[in-house]
Amino acid sequence: MDPSINAANLATPSVSLSPWALFVHAALVVKLVMIGLVCASIWVWAVIFDKYFTLRKVKRQADEFEDLFWSGGSLDELYENIGVKPTHPMAAVFSAGMGEWRRSARINGIEMSSEGVKQRIDRAMSITITREMERLERWVTFLATVGPVAPFIGLFGTVWGIMHAFASIAQSNNTSLAVVAPGISEALFATALGLLTAIPAVVAYNFVNNKLNLFAERLEGFAAEFSAILSRQSEAKENQE
Repeated sequence: MDPSINAANLATPSVSLSPWALFVHAALVVKLVMIGLVCASIWVWAVIFDKYFTLRKVKRQADEFEDLFWSGGSLDELYENIGVKPTHPMAAVFSAGMGEWRRSARINGIEMSSEGVKQRIDRAMSITITREMERLERWVTFLATVGPVAPFIGLFGTVWGIMHAFASIAQSNNTSLAVVAPGISEALFATALGLLTAIPAVVAYNFVNNKLNLFAERLEGFAAEFSAILSRQSEAKENQE
């Protein structure tokens, strides 16, 4: 064995390797990277919890509304109960379609079964779906951004930390593990934080995005069914007249 490698070189580093100690002894740039990643991680989890509870809520509200809608009651009465300010996406789609149908019915001499009326109703519901989905998708882009970017930010902190560690080694003229290990550990801790931030963001984005796509399809399906119901009612009303 090389005599230069002795017990002193292989000694356990005296510096603590706890997360807090790694942060305290890291270089300023690495500290800033760590702080940024921790803040991003907290925000990621805030978005995750918000989207989880929001999606559960709108799904439950949609189930309850569809039960009322398909219960056989009067659509006009349902519209009056909801009012002009619906509280959830599916009710908003219904309100938009029903409101446009009522406005068209007040136009003198108009044929309610005409293609123009149907297109206006469909357009009103389509715009409402887009607006409601944009509201539900708020901050989802943040998850999509943090997922791929956070590991590279952590890697930047690691590279900077390693450069700082080697500079310290060069100044001390000591290459023992007791000198090298703390600096390298501080640098690698930044990469670990990057991964801890990115993994939940990627998983949450895929989950939330899938749920949002399913809910958008549900709204579009309801809009198509409601449009067909209004079309049939318009034709039946004109035949009676």
